[in-house]
Amino acid sequence: MDNARKKEIAREYRERKQQAGIFAVHCVPTGQRWIAATRNLDKQQNGVWFQLRMGNHINKPLQAAWKEHGEAAFSYDIVEEVTDENALLIDVLLKERDRHWRKELGAEKLVG
Repeated sequence: MDNARKKEIAREYRERKQQAGIFAVHCVPTGQRWIAATRNLDKQQNGVWFQLRMGNHINKPLQAAWKEHGEAAFSYDIVEEVTDENALLIDVLLKERDRHWRKELGAEKLVG
């Protein structure tokens, strides 16, 4: 791959629009789910998995399940993408949808 193509790929990545939404971390063996809202669904899994691999995730029950069952027992699921023409409403919508999905799925809050 030549340098021009590498620069083009890097530019496209930087300019890609971030997708806000709700995601779940699911422990398949136990059925436990943790829900959270994010402004960037594409990057969120890497951050959560990194913290879990390092053994320092703030959610102690999630960290304990990770330690007991291992990484292969977990999935990262996008539950809902959240969009609105008014960017100022995204945070309000994310909070509302986060509450909805925690109730709907009987899930715990990932953080906080």
